[in-house]
Amino acid sequence: MNNEIVLITGTNSGFGFLSTLELASRGYTVIATMRDLSKQTALIMEAEQKKLTDRIEILPLDVTDPHQIEHVRQHIENQYGKLDILINNAGYSAGGITELLDLEEWKAQFDTNLFGVIAVTKAFLPMMRERRNGKIINIGSVSGHVGFPGLGPYVSSKFALSGFSESLRLELLPFNIQVSIVEPGSYKTEIWEKALSKIDPNIDGDYDAFMKKVYSVAKKSGERADDPNEVVEVIANICRSKNTKFRYPVGKGIRATIFIKNILPWAWFEAMVQKKMKLGGNHRKG
Repeated sequence: MNNEIVLITGTNSGFGFLSTLELASRGYTVIATMRDLSKQTALIMEAEQKKLTDRIEILPLDVTDPHQIEHVRQHIENQYGKLDILINNAGYSAGGITELLDLEEWKAQFDTNLFGVIAVTKAFLPMMRERRNGKIINIGSVSGHVGFPGLGPYVSSKFALSGFSESLRLELLPFNIQVSIVEPGSYKTEIWEKALSKIDPNIDGDYDAFMKKVYSVAKKSGERADDPNEVVEVIANICRSKNTKFRYPVGKGIRATIFIKNILPWAWFEAMVQKKMKLGGNHRKG
């Protein structure tokens, strides 16, 4: 058993859910937060089955709500007196064609995936800085390196999260606070099911065939997705590492994809994506 305190956002499913159980099983005290506490039943039942309830505390937290963030901060400070590890996991994927997406959908995506991360991080930085100790683990994505058509809001938010994380790491190294970003590929979590459910593949007009193909490729990718416990193992290893790396790409072919994109001329990479999508470029009407 150790006495390290971990805060994880977005723990009702996916990486947050699994990381809560894994870290609790390794002796961490985990404050598991979620926006909607009506979804806590599965986590409670799993914790009870694994006899981990004494290592897990569940609190409500909408990362876009400053009052809830402050409430969680005060609770941790009063109850535990410190926070050793912050895992910014809460997020979702918004998809659709840029021309057809309302600006409000873009803003909502950034409010959760970027500004929510910044707000939660800012709330707990003083506690870590004063102790000259801490780790911040941001859950990014390969989409923070590689764009994908039809997922503009999500991709943009993850690119932004990557840049924020890089700057933050350099700012905090003098205070012995280590920032890392985990960048998974496609894994079997609810994030892709929820994203696909919001994409209408039957759009009339110029985008009809294009969106049908985007939907098909994304659906097949989700069906072939890997076991999310691979990502959880990486997160757990970061938590126990004395000196962490900055980037942790995870998944089949992810390192190769990032490497190829960085070294190939853009036209070649673009052609590869077009080939995968089985779409030609420079379509014109008439």
